[in-house]
Amino acid sequence: MTPIPRLGVYFHVHLVSDSTGETLNAMTKAVCARFDDVLPIEHIYPLVRSSRQLERVLREIGDAPGMVVHTIIDSELRSQLEDSCRRYGAPCIAALDPLTAALGRYLGAQLSTRVGAQHALDSDYFNRIEALNYAIGHDDGQGGQNLDSADVILVGVSRTSKTPTSIYLAHRGVRAANVPLVPGAPLPEGLFTTTKALIVGLVVSPDRLIQIRRNRLLSLNEHRDSAYIDADAVRDEILQARRLFDRQDWPVIDVSRRSVEETAAAVINLLNAHRAREHQL
Repeated sequence: MTPIPRLGVYFHVHLVSDSTGETLNAMTKAVCARFDDVLPIEHIYPLVRSSRQLERVLREIGDAPGMVVHTIIDSELRSQLEDSCRRYGAPCIAALDPLTAALGRYLGAQLSTRVGAQHALDSDYFNRIEALNYAIGHDDGQGGQNLDSADVILVGVSRTSKTPTSIYLAHRGVRAANVPLVPGAPLPEGLFTTTKALIVGLVVSPDRLIQIRRNRLLSLNEHRDSAYIDADAVRDEILQARRLFDRQDWPVIDVSRRSVEETAAAVINLLNAHRAREHQL
C-alpha cells in the first residue's frame, strides 16, 4: 500500500525584537529546517521598544495564537510580554537567554542591557558598509584592474552564485569582487597580477547549471535555444573553467548543492587559512 503523504504542519510563530529581528528570523529558519514538513507562518515585529508598540504586538498574537520567540532586553517590556503570553497560553521563549547565561558564567561578565548593542556604529559596522560598496562596485567584472584591494575574488561561469556570495561576504566585512568566465572574453589582467587577494573558483554540475540558466531565461520571457543552455556548450564552459583553476592553482568550491551561506562559509574558511599562511611568511 502506498503511504499517504504527510501534510505540512502550519503554525504561527511571532518574532518580537527590540532590534532588527534578523537574529530571530535566522534562528527560527535554522531550527524549523530540522523538522520535515514544518511550515511556520512568521510574524516579525522589529524595533519593539515601548509599551505602546508591544500592545499592538500582543493584539496580533491574540488574533493568531502561536509560539512567541523574543530578544527583548528591557525588563518591564519582557514582563509585559511574558505575562500576556501566559494568559494566552502561548509558549514564550527568550531565544538568547541560554547562550548569554552560559557565556556570562564562563566569562564572569555582566550582561549588557543596551538595546540594539549588536548594531552599534563601531568600526566593524563601517567596515561592512565599505565592503558592501566594494562588492557592488566590483560585481560581474566591474572595477576592472582594481582587484588588488579585494580580500577575495570569486571566479566562475555565469550563474554560479558569484554575486549573492559576494554580497553575503560583504555583510561579514569581507571585500569580495567577482569575475565572470565568458567564452571568448578576456579576463582582467589584474586577476593574474594581484598579490594580496585570495582567488576562489566556483564550479557547478552541468545539469544543475542548465536548470538554473533555463529558469533564468524563463523569468526573462526568453524561450529561444542558445549555447547558454546547450548541454555540450555548458559542459565545455565548466571544463575550461576547471582547467583554468588547475593551471592557476586556485582553490575550488562546488556550489551545486550549497546555499549561498554555505558557499560563503567555505570561502571564509579558505580566507582564514590564506591569511594565516601570509602571516607566517
